[in-house]
Order: sequence, then structure tokens, then C-alpha cells
Amino acid sequence: MDKRPICRSKLRKVPQQFSWVDQRLVRERYIDQLSPQACALYLFLVTVADAQGLSYYADPSLCQRLSLTGAELHQARQALSTQGLVAYHHPLYQVLALDAAPSEAPPSTAPVAPDDEPVDIKAVFARIWEVLS
Repeated sequence: MDKRPICRSKLRKVPQQFSWVDQRLVRERYIDQLSPQACALYLFLVTVADAQGLSYYADPSLCQRLSLTGAELHQARQALSTQGLVAYHHPLYQVLALDAAPSEAPPSTAPVAPDDEPVDIKAVFARIWEVLS
């Protein structure tokens, strides 16, 4: 398949403030192991982190921005830590590099899209945004 941008005037670039999401989050099924709350927290942290993956956000701010209770935030943070996606040492978060597929991923019957095939981004974001509605 020959892929070409549909709208060349709006091609994405890594912005000056450095924010991106590794495609392996979906391809290697990390996202399948996460609750909508954990997905929302991860997306938020990836968005606000600096080039080293570091950010400082207090629990009350995160709870307010993500519409989470304190318990939901704690569970989301724990899930991200368990999956090796985030390190946390109060009050510092570090978004970690994805080095390998998650070790606890269950076998999947759904085919993984090859690198040159589109990923259903609508489904990915629907899962992330469930918690925000």
C-alpha cells in the first residue's frame, strides 16, 4: 500500500516542548493491560513530560484534570508502574521507555497490525477517553 498524507499542510512534527506516544504502546499490547483511568493518566503524563519523561503534578491536580478519585489515581499509577510504563517517587513522575513487550500480557487471538498497516486509533482513544466522560 502506498501511503501518502491526506492533508500535507497539517503534517505532524514533534513540537518544541517534546511530547509523543510510542506506537508500541498499542502494537505490543501494553494498552490492553490498562484500565481507562490508567490510559488517561499515561496520556496526560506523556503529554506534559519533558524530554527525559519527567513531570511534577500533584495528586489533587491530576484528580481534577482527569476526573479521578484519589483511589482511582492510586490504582492507575500502580498499574502504570507494574507495567513498567511509569516510575513514581513523590512528587516526581518519569515516563519510561518501552523496552520490551509486557511480561504479563495474555495470549491474544486478535491479529497485531503490521507496521505498514493502519491502527484503529479511534478505538485506542475511545478507550482512553472513556474515563473522561
